[in-house]
Amino acid sequence: MRGIVRQSNGIYIVDSGYSGQPRVAAVYFVVDHGRVAIIDTGSNASVPHILSALACLDIAPEAVEWVIPTHLHLDHAGGVGSLMCALPRAHAVIHPSAVSHLAHPARLWEKTIKALGSEQSFRLYGRLTPVDEGRIIPSQDGMALPLGDRILKLLDAPGHARHHIVVWDEIANAFFTGDAFGISYREFDVSKRSFIFPSSSPPQFDPVSMAESIARMLAYNPQAMYLAHYGKVMGVERLANDLFRMIHAQIAIAQAARGKGLARHTEILSGLEELVREESARQQWALNEEISLNLLRPDLYLNAQGLEIWLDRLHEQRVVKNTAKGNEAEMEIQAVAA
Repeated sequence: MRGIVRQSNGIYIVDSGYSGQPRVAAVYFVVDHGRVAIIDTGSNASVPHILSALACLDIAPEAVEWVIPTHLHLDHAGGVGSLMCALPRAHAVIHPSAVSHLAHPARLWEKTIKALGSEQSFRLYGRLTPVDEGRIIPSQDGMALPLGDRILKLLDAPGHARHHIVVWDEIANAFFTGDAFGISYREFDVSKRSFIFPSSSPPQFDPVSMAESIARMLAYNPQAMYLAHYGKVMGVERLANDLFRMIHAQIAIAQAARGKGLARHTEILSGLEELVREESARQQWALNEEISLNLLRPDLYLNAQGLEIWLDRLHEQRVVKNTAKGNEAEMEIQAVAA
């Protein structure tokens, strides 16, 4: 079957078919002694791809024990409910703050429609299916999930989203990172040398937490990272340093923006596009500049949105802090006057 790439150590990369484009979003199978964990699910439209991949690998739906969305964004978790209907023994494991959204997705769906509109939301994600709350297990930082003869370790990894988790596989010496270790499309590889770009998608991007999560993963000395967007990357330390550098670069672009509303968005987006041009020259990508920008533009648009929300949140925090300081000063003046 097209769209399945077998790795070593019982790992399979399955193309989710997200947005109708190849190699945009990956679903991972980890197989050990006939037991299976599925990491990320893509959207509802990805479920037939996943079930076909299981059949192609001669894996019965009853063999799947764990479905692990790294976070709640619908290109990673939109298909969980529909998929769980076809996997009678599986339990979904997700960050505690996301449990209620899996069981009762109405509010999540309302937010999606508000952000994308009804037509775009249904086109990308279909209708969300709730998961039986009795089949959802809240993750804990450091939680160990048994799978055959191996253990999958779940770690909190905020930054891209506050409820983001990553999965450590000691046998593979690798992390399944969702979006916590950026995005890296195979079209940009040069002599098997991967590129990386941070994902600051809305609405919970936090650059400090993201950098801390990357550093925490590095402490495990992983040989490889399995990214949702897209596939296996190696040279982890080099890529991490690139991520740190570009997180700082993105923050500088956002903080330098002086406009408001659409003007600010356009200014940030233009800055991100210039960053891509610089990376294209630095990394000597095989693709020309215009093709590179076209491939990355959907991600750059989301990154710009996330940076804007981060800027607004930073401003609100400063206002609250200054107000608190003002109140303290007023109280001190009143105390002296008394």
